[in-house]
Amino acid sequence: MASPAVISQPRSSKTESYVDNKRKEDVRQANITAARAVADAVRTSLGPKGMDKMISTANGEVIITNDGATILNKMEVLQPAAKMLVELSKSQDAAAGDGTTTVVVIAGALLKQCQVLLSHGIHPTVISDSLYKASTKAVDVLTAMAVPVELTDRDSLVKSASTSLNSKVVSQYSTLLAPMAVDAVLSVVDPAKPEVVDLRDIRIVKKLGGTVDDTETVKGLVFDKKASHAAGGPTRMENAKIAVIQFQISPPKTDIEQSIVVSDYTQMDRILKEERNYILGMIKKIKATGCNVLLIQKSILRDAVTDLSLHYLAKAKILVIKDVERDEIEFITKTLNCLPIANIEHFRAEKLGYADLVEEVSLGDGKIVKITGIQNMGRTTTVLVRGSNQLVLDEAERSLHDALCVVRCLVSKRFLIAGGGAPEIELSRQLGAWAKVLQGMEGYCVKSFAEALEVVPYTLAENAGLNPISIVTELRNRHAQGEINTGINVRKGQITNILEENVVQPLLVSTSAITLAAECVRMILKIDDIVTVR
Repeated sequence: MASPAVISQPRSSKTESYVDNKRKEDVRQANITAARAVADAVRTSLGPKGMDKMISTANGEVIITNDGATILNKMEVLQPAAKMLVELSKSQDAAAGDGTTTVVVIAGALLKQCQVLLSHGIHPTVISDSLYKASTKAVDVLTAMAVPVELTDRDSLVKSASTSLNSKVVSQYSTLLAPMAVDAVLSVVDPAKPEVVDLRDIRIVKKLGGTVDDTETVKGLVFDKKASHAAGGPTRMENAKIAVIQFQISPPKTDIEQSIVVSDYTQMDRILKEERNYILGMIKKIKATGCNVLLIQKSILRDAVTDLSLHYLAKAKILVIKDVERDEIEFITKTLNCLPIANIEHFRAEKLGYADLVEEVSLGDGKIVKITGIQNMGRTTTVLVRGSNQLVLDEAERSLHDALCVVRCLVSKRFLIAGGGAPEIELSRQLGAWAKVLQGMEGYCVKSFAEALEVVPYTLAENAGLNPISIVTELRNRHAQGEINTGINVRKGQITNILEENVVQPLLVSTSAITLAAECVRMILKIDDIVTVR
């Protein structure tokens, strides 16, 4: 039983009895310190010149990444308040997909300012309320400085995607990956619902070998498996009629564990003959519909195909791709515009998909199966990512995902905003001016939050090896003169108009970063005690 923290002595006077607040302050301090430590861990990986983190997991796996969400996800964070920052980057990943490092860095800076305000004796609720007001105001300021963009303006979309890729390990390939991401997203936008993009319609297939330059978009389907070669089955099929089946082409089993004792050879032959006839019967039904390519779902209960059935399928000149994962079935049927077939009795010609060519291609050290020229294909697309080693491959996939998310943000909220620390400095300036209008404690709190937002340009400059203090001062000066799109040009190491340098990001990334960070900090502020339950 944990002893009660505070036992207040009842007093005779009618005034409020004295309660010890020391512990609550300690808990709050501990929470803020822990959360700031997490924020400082990812701070160095912000921006195009940010460092990468090498994460070594318990099972000996090594990951090299620059993506804030991935770094925090893999970190073993024990302190409950610090876990909230991990969740924060996850929610930014879900909402916008990019800016996962930025959101944590901003939250860390806000917490640092909160620590100062708390030490001045300002009540946490007052700080929390002002923070809420400041974040709402910040969103308005950002929206005011945003530039509208049309989906037909492909250049702007490519610029924002390449800005997202510039801070990644694979930044030198941004000229190739950015247009690819834009085309992939635009090809899956449904004209009926133009605001919604489902990224599950874009499938990323990774294949070791080659370099990232060999990455390509495939209009059709790619399977990271080889076609079944048993008994010399075909590996190329033109004018393919494709069936996606979810049943097994193998001799049936009973539902219960059983063993059959066969006493003489005639019975043995009968069993084998029955098996053969059963399989042949199935394959004849399949062949009758004119089907010549089979995609067979993985089966748990018994083998999806046996050697015997593969032999007969090969004789019937049917190309077989086995072990298709269950969660891929939906994507495949959507792409091929066909229906999955769950039972041999339902095998009809109208459930098949049609394609011009299904063939097996050698790639690197393995083989893949490509299906191209699909008739009335669904709105999906496949990207085949190549890389020289597993680390580069994984990082290329994560970076491509971020770029896809950026384009998705632009599709759902069609505004662009400058990058390179410009919006943060502008926010800091406008909130600072607004703080002077506010009365009492609120103005004081808003002013310190305005200062906190300078952490983004400061960190950008610091990571690029520039002098952060002189850069940020110069930035403030230029913004005060009304040049609102001025930001840090990390490549040249000076301050330029960032919109002309094509460093742009979607409005949604910035607004969601600020609102989510503010929300997280408010939650941490309101916690005054940690109770462990055993």
